[in-house]
Amino acid sequence: MRDSTASSAGLPGLQKRLEHEFSAPGLLLQAVTHRSFSSDHNERLEFLGDSVLNLAVAGLLYERLDQLAEGDLSRARANLVKQETLHQAAVALGLPNLLRLGEGEAKSGGQKRPSILADALEAVIGAVYLDAGFETASALVQRLFKNVEINARMDAIGKDPKTELQEWLQGRKMNLPIYRIVGTEGAAHKQTFDVECEIIEFRHAERGIGNSRRAGEQAAAAVMLAYIKTL
Repeated sequence: MRDSTASSAGLPGLQKRLEHEFSAPGLLLQAVTHRSFSSDHNERLEFLGDSVLNLAVAGLLYERLDQLAEGDLSRARANLVKQETLHQAAVALGLPNLLRLGEGEAKSGGQKRPSILADALEAVIGAVYLDAGFETASALVQRLFKNVEINARMDAIGKDPKTELQEWLQGRKMNLPIYRIVGTEGAAHKQTFDVECEIIEFRHAERGIGNSRRAGEQAAAAVMLAYIKTL
């Protein structure tokens, strides 16, 4: 394992960049801890932060793009919370130098891997939410996207499978899909995620595999889209 001293020493600087001083600093340390480093890793915080991020971005878009319809807003949100955008924000915060990674993950360049950095950023957002509540976490999200151009043309960007599936279901007044991780394979630094996508009304599920939870969900959504187009 990597020595955690450097990561811990860098947390005060990260708190300054986040513009939030933690009352429970252990949350922030956990947020930058990958599963390859410790069993006390950031995946639960990532799960929480993903939901907080989506709600905060939804509110941001609702205010700024007041002329867009629901489907266009969903597409704009998908482009703001996609891995590439989150990766860039994580780099801007200096997360690559603060990640706590296992030896194998560190040697394979995990500190530069977009999926790991995007997940860590979501974990940080989740940590801020637990430490100070939604208002503070939402303010952080707004700062993270302050240099990202947000305008009505964002809805013209191509849809990813998850967004397309969500819009298809919403257009038919159906429940949103349920995504579950049903299995993982490989070493921590080369892990693949087997994800299930279920549509309750169809009593049907499809599965997809990716090198991150997010990629697995996209793959499962793509398979589900192919299935519903045969109905």
